[in-house]
Amino acid sequence: MNTMKRLTPLALALVLAGCVNLAPKYERPAAPVAGAFPTVQGTVGSGNAVAPEAPAAITWQRFFTDPRLQQLISLALANNRDLRVAVLNIEAARAQYQIQRSNQFPAVNAGISGQRQTTGKDQPINSLYQAGLSVSAFELDFFSRVRNLSNAALAQFLATEEARKTAQISLIAQVANTYLTYLADEELLALVQQTLKTREESLRLTRLRFDNGVSSKLDLEQAVSLVETARTTLAQAQRQRAQDLNLLTLLIGQPLPDTLPAGATLATTNLPDLPAGMPSDLLAVRPDIRAAEQQLIAANANIGAARANYFPRITLTGTAGSASKGLSGLFKSGTFGWTFAPQAIVPLFDFGRTRAGVETARAQRDIAVAQYEKSIQTAFREVADALAGQATYSEQLRAQQAVAAAETERFNLSDLRYRNGTASYLDLLDAQRSLFTAQQLAIQANLQRLQNQVTLYRVLGGGWSEPGPATAAR
Repeated sequence: MNTMKRLTPLALALVLAGCVNLAPKYERPAAPVAGAFPTVQGTVGSGNAVAPEAPAAITWQRFFTDPRLQQLISLALANNRDLRVAVLNIEAARAQYQIQRSNQFPAVNAGISGQRQTTGKDQPINSLYQAGLSVSAFELDFFSRVRNLSNAALAQFLATEEARKTAQISLIAQVANTYLTYLADEELLALVQQTLKTREESLRLTRLRFDNGVSSKLDLEQAVSLVETARTTLAQAQRQRAQDLNLLTLLIGQPLPDTLPAGATLATTNLPDLPAGMPSDLLAVRPDIRAAEQQLIAANANIGAARANYFPRITLTGTAGSASKGLSGLFKSGTFGWTFAPQAIVPLFDFGRTRAGVETARAQRDIAVAQYEKSIQTAFREVADALAGQATYSEQLRAQQAVAAAETERFNLSDLRYRNGTASYLDLLDAQRSLFTAQQLAIQANLQRLQNQVTLYRVLGGGWSEPGPATAAR
């Protein structure tokens, strides 16, 4: 009874010691950005339908409705090697976390051994067989060193999972932007082919006029120059379209299938406007910000593990088993025994190693804080830029299309005046060049508008959520 009274305070002290966690209390740093996104003065909405829900809740299957693009994205998610590496990194981080977590529990080993020896010639042979269980150097985690290391490994694993989501978002946006670029190059190629045909016809007429003494040599050479310029642009457009297909092949991780469904053209493609929400929403939906916070949590836990090195490290080794002189009697008549060997190592003089370890952990935590804050500021800037594009690209496209329409009318009038002899050939050439440039800029403006919506969808955290059963059924 007296023994129990003496052991009770010790047991209580050990229990209380097991509750000690030397890691600083984690507090999420305040977001170092303004409370609202900036707006562009003097702009109005594009007139497109605004998505009724947060972009992060809109699956990519619903945001990108072009069936051809949907299949390309599906192939990329299945085959892209960068995304595959991100998934494998998750598996590696999960295994590392499991290794670190297992250190919180004793590792029990089973063993059996035998020994036979003699002391000399004609002496009897002595045999000894042993079997049992053992626990080797299990650390009693009174100061949460092992637990904090496990928490850090868990945070690293969660950060890796968020990094995979970031990789998926970026991949979807890259496939969509490359596909839109391909559609734009298709329109540019058709425009160049039509322009080349028109200029070749103009050259034929100019050559005929020159042969009949109506046009000058200067008019003929200018017409030839325009044709060759168009052929140069045609070669560039063909090369760019081929490079677009090569990039799409790389992104989807395989050659483009011949069974791709028909898709929309750039002119018929439309993406809805997206609501910005508040900057604080990014903390919950942007995987890269959440990954940075998990890295911060891991660094915070490492401080606790480093601080625990100031205190005694207590390990436990124990064995229990049976010994017998005969193998057949090892588990029947063998002698049972056990050993219990706790060990405490108290740091005395390490010439500043422990203190330096704590200072390193604190510095790593401060670095993680700065990286977390920078990820928020970067996200804020990306969203603000994309919102500025959403507010202005539609008006830029409208104005550029109006320029192209005006240049078309100007070219028609200049051609009519030239045929009637009231305008010079130089006026007609200038109208042709201006019309071609205006039409190219209109296509580029439409591409920029659509790619900006893809970027806005990405920076607002859209693209990693998967459709639920009801959505998939639709």
